[in-house]
Amino acid sequence: MHLEKLREYCLLKKGVEECTPFGDDTLVFKVVGKMFVLSGIESDPVQFNAKCDPEKAIELREKYQCVQPGYHMNKLHWNTIVCDGSVSDKLLKQWIDESYDLVLKSLPKKVKADLENL
Repeated sequence: MHLEKLREYCLLKKGVEECTPFGDDTLVFKVVGKMFVLSGIESDPVQFNAKCDPEKAIELREKYQCVQPGYHMNKLHWNTIVCDGSVSDKLLKQWIDESYDLVLKSLPKKVKADLENL
């Protein structure tokens, strides 16, 4: 997956904003102000951090060489995924979806309702 495909896919999601709070070299995607994906702009191959259920995070790291503990993140809840071609874009998108969904689950009911009405 190329950075532009990653960017386009994240921005398709409801309520998502793109920003660079850590400097011009890191793209961050947030839903209602909470991060769900971040990626270095200059990474080659593309790498991104995604939030993950702690048990599943360990499982993915054991199963896929391209999934590593979250770089500069809480390694219990975040994975770094290297887009080296060893897994399909479909699977990468699934991990992005799961990250987005985890963040949504943590939001208050009113915020979720407001998001649904966008």
